[in-house]
Amino acid sequence: MSGPPGLPGDACDVAVIGGGAAGLSLAHRLGASAHLTVTLVDAPEGPLRPAERTWCYWDRGTGDFDEAVSATWSRLRVHGTDGRAVTVEPAPLAYRMVRSRDFERLVHSRLARSPRVRVVRATADDVRSTAGGAEVRCTTPEGRTLLVRARSVFDSRPRRVLPPARTLLTQHFCGWFVSTDTERFDPSVADLMDFRVPQPRHGLAFGYVLPLAPDRALVEYTEFSRTPLTTEAYETALTHYSRDVLGLGPLTVESAEQGCIPMADARFSRRAGPSVFRIGTAGGATRPATGYTFAAVQRQSRAIAEALDAGRATAPAPHGRRALAMDAVLLRALDTGRVDGPAFFTDLFRRVPPERLLRFLDGGTSVREEWGIGLRTPLLPMLRTAVEIPFLPRRPTDPRPEGRRR
Repeated sequence: MSGPPGLPGDACDVAVIGGGAAGLSLAHRLGASAHLTVTLVDAPEGPLRPAERTWCYWDRGTGDFDEAVSATWSRLRVHGTDGRAVTVEPAPLAYRMVRSRDFERLVHSRLARSPRVRVVRATADDVRSTAGGAEVRCTTPEGRTLLVRARSVFDSRPRRVLPPARTLLTQHFCGWFVSTDTERFDPSVADLMDFRVPQPRHGLAFGYVLPLAPDRALVEYTEFSRTPLTTEAYETALTHYSRDVLGLGPLTVESAEQGCIPMADARFSRRAGPSVFRIGTAGGATRPATGYTFAAVQRQSRAIAEALDAGRATAPAPHGRRALAMDAVLLRALDTGRVDGPAFFTDLFRRVPPERLLRFLDGGTSVREEWGIGLRTPLLPMLRTAVEIPFLPRRPTDPRPEGRRR
């Protein structure tokens, strides 16, 4: 691949670092451009490649990655701590599940057919700005140094340390892909939050069930709290949830996944240099109050591709200011214990039209709709928290491991 004018050797217009959801999504969008040359730097097999993970999101109609969607649910269910369930149909939205291996296989097959995209299997060690853009210093699996030069670089690698935040919780979880001896699941309904589990002293906990067949499902235990659990504690919680709450009976654990997603009201700067930008979780794509990331990554990838096609290199914000402000209030209210987490989320699903609520969680509602939803939350605790938020300092945070979902 020859480089564009003004850049030496095999330089390209855009270099994308990382082969996860953010990096692959952006490379996929840019691969459709008629004039951009793209290099994707994807880590080779080894410790830097994450284990297989699951991404979930809601969408309407068909999408670009339907071939990678392994399951879809038209109904969602939430169980309160009192055992009562609320089941909603958020049509035209549906809840979708994508396994990372299927997503990677699909996108790489499309990239291989694009004459303007090159995939480099190497470890990105360093990124530095240059006169004509930026340079990515990589190490190949054979130990050879490789330089990738580009006009713009979009880096999806996780941050080593999160930016300062007023509130930092983590969404930490462990999930089992299980099969049962008899049909125990309804494949048409996904259990988004099941609060019929023991609640921690700080934060909240819930079960999460994505049925894949009448006798197969992803069963997960999740907490929003400050500190992750040990593997043994997750297994104990999952055993209790599967046996005592769901009553699954004999089951086989086919595979497991475990992770931790930061939930912080930090300011995620997206520019790391004159021509270097952060994307994905590193660029603030993870929604602070929910942990959902995949849908925001798609929005950001589309916006970046459109800007580059118009001759502008930028990484637009994946979430609006109003959404981030509301998330900051909710995180603080949960962290202080001013609101009861299980009751808060259960009441939202009981009192807000489901399609509107999902658009709200995705940052797609109007100011008027958000006022209506706000009136259905605990007003005094939320107002007290909103008043104090501007006066709270942002403090340095500890390094946090990244998770996989949403």
